[in-house]
Amino acid sequence: MKKFLVILLSLSLLLPLPALAADQADLLQKMEALSKELDRLKQQMQEIQQKETAKEERITVVEKKAEQAAGPSWLEIGGDYRFRMDSLKGKVHDYAMPTNLVAMPPTSLGVQGYDVKNDSLLTNRFGLNLNAKATEDIQVKARLLMYKVWGHSTGDPVIGGYTGGAFFADRQSIFDGNVSHVPQDNTLRVDQAYATWSNIGGAPVWFSIGRRPSTGGVPSNLRQNLEKVGTAGVPALLVDYAFDGLTLGYAPDIDALPGAYAKLCYGKGFDSGFRNINRANNINDVNMLGINLVPYDTDNLHVEFQYQRAMSVFAFPDAYNTAMLAALGVPSTNNVNLGDIDYYGTVITGKIDNVGPGDLNLFASAAINKTRPNDSMFAGAYGLLYTSTAAGGEGKKSRTGSAYYLGARYDIKSSGTKIGAEYNHGSKNWIAFDPASDDMWTGKLGTRGDVYEVYLIQELNKKPIAKRGKAFFRLGYQYYKFDHTGSSNWVGEPVKMSDLSVNDATPTKMYKWQLMSPLKNASDIYLTFDVLF
Repeated sequence: MKKFLVILLSLSLLLPLPALAADQADLLQKMEALSKELDRLKQQMQEIQQKETAKEERITVVEKKAEQAAGPSWLEIGGDYRFRMDSLKGKVHDYAMPTNLVAMPPTSLGVQGYDVKNDSLLTNRFGLNLNAKATEDIQVKARLLMYKVWGHSTGDPVIGGYTGGAFFADRQSIFDGNVSHVPQDNTLRVDQAYATWSNIGGAPVWFSIGRRPSTGGVPSNLRQNLEKVGTAGVPALLVDYAFDGLTLGYAPDIDALPGAYAKLCYGKGFDSGFRNINRANNINDVNMLGINLVPYDTDNLHVEFQYQRAMSVFAFPDAYNTAMLAALGVPSTNNVNLGDIDYYGTVITGKIDNVGPGDLNLFASAAINKTRPNDSMFAGAYGLLYTSTAAGGEGKKSRTGSAYYLGARYDIKSSGTKIGAEYNHGSKNWIAFDPASDDMWTGKLGTRGDVYEVYLIQELNKKPIAKRGKAFFRLGYQYYKFDHTGSSNWVGEPVKMSDLSVNDATPTKMYKWQLMSPLKNASDIYLTFDVLF
């Protein structure tokens, strides 16, 4: 501005004096107007700066409030709620039920086949997830679960009783392997709690210990509309069991094998407690050891292999069986270790993007099991997948079973609709460790026979607020067809379902006697409303 005035004055000297005198008043007026305009602009700039400062302060306050509402950065909180309604129907085959297994001779009675149903089994399930970052490379994760039947505070409507409707070993009682995964009461229990130390020594190695995330594994997460569990997960066909244990993992960076990792896993399935060293038939702890290899893990392709051994498996999981054993005349001390079981399995999942208006998810899983029985037998007759020759069975020997699991889900992206279909089959000697499965009748992947399932998921078109925010309905239908007895059970020799008869109530046919009511077929129509947060 000063330079402008100097130039203006200099030019004015070149004008004739009469012109200078004539224009001086006008020039002064213009200079005064320019000065006032400059002052006005300065005032506007100051006001704008004050408004920007106030705005920044308000944003800072809002951000702090939002951070306080969300919790500290080291802690993440989430969870889920699920309402479920099941309509269950089944048909029990004719069979013989033991009344006293230690009598001389043992006694039994014939039971005519009958229909069973529960038209409206209603349940509530609530889960709370916590993830706390304790130090650099060390975090703790936990999951609390409550799962109960409407109008009941025990698991009786689901597990039945010895003479009141117990159909399957994995639903025969609530024990450590399925607690919180079978409806029980309104207690919020610790389902998972484990610490993980990553990047050990700067290497791609991790160590994790505690109550493991060993349930709901791949590919069963698809029908539950959940994301695949990360490196801590397990193949659903091999393990769906709430374990305490540990993992040592290694994830090399190999360009040709994206996401590859390997794990050595250990778990304890049963602690026998204090032992009477003077007693000959002490029961031992049940332990599991596994090796998990994932050579390829991306959003569109996942390949997984696993070997595991269950060592010294028990005849029964807990003390609940005392009443049942007493009813059969069997001392509770008859709970024994029956031997070991080896498993080999694989699962492959894939997603094909943009198939028409949606994405297509496919999976295939297969497994085999091989028993290594010892000489111990429950009630002197029933061993690890065999019945003694004295009771009419084939006697002690190693047996091999197999199973496979196939399915697909088509996701329509525009509407949030997902349509799925699954099929699984288990052979006569198939055994599954799946008591914590998300099925009401029994863990379908432990079935000795066939299971068909179709479902439809409809997600609600609501903008997520929580990190995992999502809500959806799921409508499904399951049909079980049992070829052999003893699904999800390893005590005693499986019997072909069509061979059972009320006329088997003789000691010579003790190998056909059933400790639980043998369903030959069953169905379940279910509806859920799930909210994740």
